[in-house]
Amino acid sequence: MQLPLFDVIVFLVFVITVISLGIFKSRHEKDSEGYFLAGRGLSWWLIGFSLIAANISTEQFVGMSGSAADYVGLAIASYEWMAAITLVVVAFVFLPRFLRSGIYTIPEFLEYRYNRVSRSIMSLFMMIIYVGVTIAAVIYSGALTVDVLFGGQKILGLIEVNIFSASCIIGFLAAGYVTCGGLKACAWADLLQGSALIVGGAIVVVLAMHKLGEADPTSIGLSAEMAQSGAIEKFRALNESKLHMKLPSSDLNVPWTALIVGLWIPNFYYWGLNQYIMQRTLGSKSLAEGQKGIVFAAGLKLLIPFVIVIPGIIAFNLYQGDMKQEATLKTNKDALAAFEKHRSDPANSKTALKFHKDFAVLYPETAREMVAFNSRAAGIEIPAVETPAEENDDPQQQAAKSLVATNADLIEAIGKKNESLEPEERIEIQQQLIGYQYDSAFALLIKNLIPEGLRGFMLAAILGAVMSSLASMLNAASTIFTMDIYKEYVNKAASQKNLVTVGRISVVVFVTIGCLISPLLGHPKLGGIFKYIQEFQGFISPGILAVFVFGLLVRKAPPICGVVGLLLNPAIYGILMFVLPNFAFLDRMAVSFFCLLAVMGVLTAIKPLKEPVKMPTRTKIELQSSPVAKFFGALVVIVTVILYIIFW
Repeated sequence: MQLPLFDVIVFLVFVITVISLGIFKSRHEKDSEGYFLAGRGLSWWLIGFSLIAANISTEQFVGMSGSAADYVGLAIASYEWMAAITLVVVAFVFLPRFLRSGIYTIPEFLEYRYNRVSRSIMSLFMMIIYVGVTIAAVIYSGALTVDVLFGGQKILGLIEVNIFSASCIIGFLAAGYVTCGGLKACAWADLLQGSALIVGGAIVVVLAMHKLGEADPTSIGLSAEMAQSGAIEKFRALNESKLHMKLPSSDLNVPWTALIVGLWIPNFYYWGLNQYIMQRTLGSKSLAEGQKGIVFAAGLKLLIPFVIVIPGIIAFNLYQGDMKQEATLKTNKDALAAFEKHRSDPANSKTALKFHKDFAVLYPETAREMVAFNSRAAGIEIPAVETPAEENDDPQQQAAKSLVATNADLIEAIGKKNESLEPEERIEIQQQLIGYQYDSAFALLIKNLIPEGLRGFMLAAILGAVMSSLASMLNAASTIFTMDIYKEYVNKAASQKNLVTVGRISVVVFVTIGCLISPLLGHPKLGGIFKYIQEFQGFISPGILAVFVFGLLVRKAPPICGVVGLLLNPAIYGILMFVLPNFAFLDRMAVSFFCLLAVMGVLTAIKPLKEPVKMPTRTKIELQSSPVAKFFGALVVIVTVILYIIFW
């Protein structure tokens, strides 16, 4: 896609305005409280927009719309609608306790409730997840969007646009204004970027629906009889199976069982205990302002699926051919080249290939050849695996499932065989081939639907979303490193100026690491960027939530509970992942969470504290709760329940 000069100007003006506003508004914040918590002076409307802008990024525009384009459909919206209820709980249960204690970071709260070791463990875990997972993933998903739109073109005739170059541009733009202005710079930049995000998403919805309404029904898989039907009728006819919140309990993404327990765990961790989200509320003027800001954000969360999930579903209806091409030309390129190189002589090959069901549906003959190739290359005979048919399966789908199941058993057998071979004799298992690059859904809508004059604005809105989330994560990671690690263990007597300097340096280091990791995240084995983020956060989120919930409810829980709960979770979750690979990651989170509660319960029964823990009050801000926030919070919960009833 080529951007006309006018679009380039719109894009540059927007980006420059956002960065300039953030730096201008934060010019007086020189001490650690000013840099890391915006001087504890944020108003409710700024908090609300900032929460949404920090949350909604290409994780949603790329990952969530990609999951919607796949079979998951509207069910992926549970991450948004359940978050609305979660936010209401956070506003009235978590926030009062955090503000009363006057903390800078969420791990700091654990020191007051348990001990210093718990704080340090949580800080270390969050640093690893921020840098290795969330920061890298947000950079990658933004870079993927840029690559789909402009891949191969050159910036100023010098720098070719690809995943790595786009990662560096996005990463260091965001790092620029965080380094200069801290949290206040993020919050004011979020005000513009959050607004552009919602407006831009609404534009895409309208244009996508219009295009679907005009489409020849036979070109999108409908009968010619629907030629006179409108966009809504065509949308419902094409996507009847996707417009439900309930997926089978065996589903690996959002099984209905996860809606009972599993999905609440990442939600409460993310919205209540995640530093880069809660940092906005920790910087509020008062408890009432913080509560109103959180409830405002909860109301906006109810709208997000309509500007992200619905367009993702329509993108597959309109551009599944383009998604297929993206998979063939980019994602599958290396694995297919390896297959072509070795297929003539499988007996001497050290390569085996995996493939997704969609690949087997689109290329059944190639999939069969790959199964035979793998079998001969490994010297392993394996019988065909019959898989039970589901309600919506046609013969082609069922045949594809059987091929995938057969090949999966074969790959497992190859893995076991490799354990007994010398390294040079082992068979290399290639990345999984996919039929469609679902994560390209939103970028394809922009590429094909947005007219000249609006492309610059849309690109600015998308990259603004990336930079908002990335800037928030960088600011949070630098806060945790500076206050929980550097100040506690390296330089306890550090001056305010020194703390701010360390925070700024750490921002640059973290974004550099993220840019180096991000190009590696396109591997199909990860199952898409959205799943990658959620799955790997499972190594810490159930443990952190369990430790906080148990500590708040059981006031005689001894300090050892915090340490054991945090350290035991990665072990339990990792064992479940290894032993039960087909067990949904949300269900793994639920099992881990309840196991930890049981262990901490036993520890408390054995050696409870003599006196309940009394949390300190270390703040001067007003702690009066907001009745207005309570009313609208209740309204948000009611509307969320109604949405689930309608779409269940």
